[in-house]
Amino acid sequence: MAMLWKFMRVAKYSKTALSPKGKVRGIPTHSRHSSSKSVPSDFAASAPCSSTVELLGKSYPQDDYSNVTEKILSKVGKNLHNRKHHPLWLIKEQVKEHFYKHYLGRRGTPLFSVYDALSPVVTVQQNFDSLLIPQNHASRRKEDNYYLNRDHMLRAHTSAHQWDLIHSGLDAFLAVGDVYRRDTIDNTHYPVFHQMEGVRLFSCHELFSSIKDGEGLQLFEQGHRTAHKQECHTMEAVRLVEFNLKQVLTKLMTHIFGDGLQVRWVDCYFPFTHPSFEMEINFQGEWMEVLGCGVMEQQLVNS
Repeated sequence: MAMLWKFMRVAKYSKTALSPKGKVRGIPTHSRHSSSKSVPSDFAASAPCSSTVELLGKSYPQDDYSNVTEKILSKVGKNLHNRKHHPLWLIKEQVKEHFYKHYLGRRGTPLFSVYDALSPVVTVQQNFDSLLIPQNHASRRKEDNYYLNRDHMLRAHTSAHQWDLIHSGLDAFLAVGDVYRRDTIDNTHYPVFHQMEGVRLFSCHELFSSIKDGEGLQLFEQGHRTAHKQECHTMEAVRLVEFNLKQVLTKLMTHIFGDGLQVRWVDCYFPFTHPSFEMEINFQGEWMEVLGCGVMEQQLVNS
């Protein structure tokens, strides 16, 4: 089984992309705020006139889907999250330090590996198809994304790398990077922002070893999908993964914001997790969403 979470939303972003319209080993999450407006006026100029786009040492032929602008292209490769002492770098290092210190493997080495230099240029298959996002889902619209052409785009979320990292054999990792969405610029929106997400996969032994008489418990069953579980997961497994997920993330947010943090969990929908949750914290008297998470769809893990 899997669990997934996504945090470090430096600016709010639209939930339109992953709204309902559109293992148990580890977990990913993404959302976009409904208050977001598509197509920033300053960043929605016509695409470069050349028949190809040169980006990060590669050439991408343009077609009827190409809509990335010169201003957006100028932001690619800045990698603010990797610039030492930049605020984004400081947050990333704070999260890394927390995971390295508190989650260790059998040999005492960090359980989670970190990937913060993955290319922001991904395929449409990576950004959508690998995450089970339907072909007619609103999140695929040209109005919401920056396409180099029909096959390549600037990632709209760090989850675009999830399938490849799991496929490479990883069972616990953090992915960090700049992401791109066509939002109107205001005090909470910008077409370039940053995300960090984590995934952890659990074996039967890892999940139940600390449970009394846990030898007889199973990860999987042939059951029915409900509001609380997938059809292939046992309720015992889902409850343990959900508990682990929320405990890990609450500890992380307490590490970042300090003791006495007020937290609440809100049920939500993501195409690639079920059940899915958003964490909100009480900040300056208001509830603020800081991350989304959930139990990864087993179909995604099996693929």
